[in-house]
Order: sequence, then C-alpha cells, then structure tokens
Amino acid sequence: MCYLKKPTINGARLQRKIEELGQFGKNEKGGLDRTTFTSAELAAREWLQTQCVSLGLDVKCDPAANIWAFRNGRQPLPAISFGSHMDTVPNGGMYDGALGVLIALEVMERLNEERIETRHPFALVSFTAEEPNPFGLSTFGSRAVAGKLTKQDLEGVTDDNGLLLTEALRQAGGDPDRFEDTHPLAPPLSAYLEVHIEQGKRLVTSSIPVGIVSGITGIYRERVTVTGDANHAGTTVMVERKDALAAAAEVVVAVEQAAAEMQAEEVVATVGTLDVRPNAANIIPGQVEMVVEIRGKTSAEIDAVHHALNSQIAELARRRGVSIKQETFLSQRPVPMDKLLIDTLAEQADSLGYKTLTLGSMAGHDAAHMAAVTRSGMLFVPSIGGKSHCPEEASALCDIEAAANVLFHALLKLDQNLDQKGTDTR
Repeated sequence: MCYLKKPTINGARLQRKIEELGQFGKNEKGGLDRTTFTSAELAAREWLQTQCVSLGLDVKCDPAANIWAFRNGRQPLPAISFGSHMDTVPNGGMYDGALGVLIALEVMERLNEERIETRHPFALVSFTAEEPNPFGLSTFGSRAVAGKLTKQDLEGVTDDNGLLLTEALRQAGGDPDRFEDTHPLAPPLSAYLEVHIEQGKRLVTSSIPVGIVSGITGIYRERVTVTGDANHAGTTVMVERKDALAAAAEVVVAVEQAAAEMQAEEVVATVGTLDVRPNAANIIPGQVEMVVEIRGKTSAEIDAVHHALNSQIAELARRRGVSIKQETFLSQRPVPMDKLLIDTLAEQADSLGYKTLTLGSMAGHDAAHMAAVTRSGMLFVPSIGGKSHCPEEASALCDIEAAANVLFHALLKLDQNLDQKGTDTR
C-alpha cells in the first residue's frame, strides 16, 4: 500500500542510490556477495565515502573501519548519529543494512538542499561487519564502539584463506594498533537511530508502513553434545542401542516444543546445525553435536524456554541411557530502545499521517550495541513477503519514503529537544 505525503525525502533519487549500491557484489543469481572486507565491500566503502565528500561531509574512518560522515552543527554538542551497515550475507539482498545507510545519505542531502542548520552535528555511520563473516565476528563495528571488543580479540584471527583480520582491517581503512581508541567515542554521541527492513511479515501483513522498534531480541546459544555408543548398525539389536542421533532428534523436537508452548509471538527456538559422528551408513551414531538458539523479547521468556528444555533433556538422557552436555557460548540479553526516541518517532509519524506498529526486533542489530553508548532507536520498513537474506529481498518505495520522512523529522525534533540544559536526562 502506498501513501501520499508532503515531499520531504527525494524517493526517486533514493531508489537510484539503492540500485547503484546494489551493483557492488552482484552475482549471476541476482543476489549480492558483499561480505565484509571482500573486494566488492571495499569498493562499496569507497563509493559511500565519495558520495559523502560530494555533500561536503567530513568523512572519517575509525580504528574499527567504521565510516563516519559529519555535518557541522551550530553548537559544540554531541552528534546525533544515524545509519546502519553495508555488508551482506552471501547471496543476500540490496536492502538489509544498506537501506539504513542510504536513507542517512539522503537525509544529509535534503538538509543541504533545504539549507537547514542544526544545533547538533549530524553523523552518518556505516558500521563494519554487521553480518556473520569468515572471521567469525559479527556486529564487529558497533561492538568495537561499545567497548565490547578488544585488541586481543583480533589477534591471530584469520578467514578460511589465512588472511589475518588485522590485515583486512587495515585494507578497509581501520587501524588494529589503535583499535581500543574506538571506545569511548570521540566526539561523543547524543543519540543513534537506525532504519532497517523488518525481515519478517508483521508490518506487511498489517498493511502498516512504519514499524517503531520497542526493543531488540535477546539471543541465547548453547552447544549441545549427545554422546551414545557407536556400534555396528547391522549386528546391534534395537534394545541394546544407545543411538546418539535418535536422542538428538528428540532434543530437536524438545527445542521446538519448549518455544511453542510459550505461546508468545516473539519467542522462537531453533536447531540450525547438526554434526553427526562418525557419520557412516553402517555405524550407529556415537555422538551428535548441535547448536540450540533461543530468542525472546524478555530475559524471562528466554529463561523459561531454557528451563523447559533442560527438564526434557534430563528426562530423555535418563530414558535413552545417553549423556548430554550443554555449553553456553552466547547469552545476549534483550535490549530496550530509548523511550524518548520511541516517543519522538511515534509523534513524527503521527504528524505525517503514517500508521505505525510498535514491535520488537526478532533479529540482532547494531542498535543493540549502540544502546550501551547512547540513546538508541530503530524504525522498521515492511519487507515484501517477509523475505530477507536472499536475492528476493525488497521493500516498496512508498514504505521506504515513509520511514525516511519519519526519520528526517524525528532528527530535526531531537535536534531541538536534546541537550537542553537542565531538561535533557537519559
């Protein structure tokens, strides 16, 4: 559904930029291969910096290779920042991350065209390595800004071809020797806002153009190892078997059931990998390793699913005579977005006549880490068919314009209201 509003953002120009950036890393399948630090991603970085310089922005690359482009303000205040990321998953789409950066670029251009002077400096940011990548460090740039990565975390890390992360970082304009200078930010920020595609169906199903994110999902992951007894598949009778794969199959179903029984829309649980050993047709599996992931909008929801799963795992281990080991390797708690930013985004959407839906983000984003540094807020754009991380990923231009217009006006309102002496408290 499309919406006619007073023109603020130049939608045609924004669409051209989407298509132009979408040529970097385009493959024969129509998708994008623009993984962090590849030649396509480095070329996209160069393109963005050229675009920013042409707008008169002061472009800087921090030690984590995040790209910052500053527009001066009238007063020496902390900058209001907005953006996202430009890297993609393999065979990904044109909109995930890139849309937020390109909307930020369009905001800067419209500010120039309208000759709008702001109190605060405004800062476009494109974060490094938000997506999973061959170096195994996703949300790399925003975690660096938040002080959640250290120089030691980089040392000795390579991709599958033996390229050192430190060398790749240098090629992208970063500086691993000064990596910890990324945090705390200098200059500091007054707020961070991110526009992103929803990557789900809630907005498009509701025919609502603008999603206002209330918080970002918590993500819990553990490695589960089921150990039974490998033996001859032809000579071991059924009652004598301790089949690790059969037990693991029950664990997979238990994961699904534990989440489904919560009956909460934003609670999900998944087993996405299975490693069967020895993985031979004539041998009863002796060991299976899997990764269990649980997501939820509150810590209580995640803990409840995990507790229910633990009970089922203990019961089936006893019943089947196998051992099951659980090792936590990620426990990222849910992150609420800033109330002032949520309210400002909602007010501006209402003033422009756009319907909104307040919803939690069921995927992780840079905004979650930026919340440790400054006020953080997000807008979602409907995803056609709920598709993402694939070549078919798309959003309607009218919905993109709606979110961009809300961001534009919210930024101007925040510029008026933030950092007023004696009135601004976080």
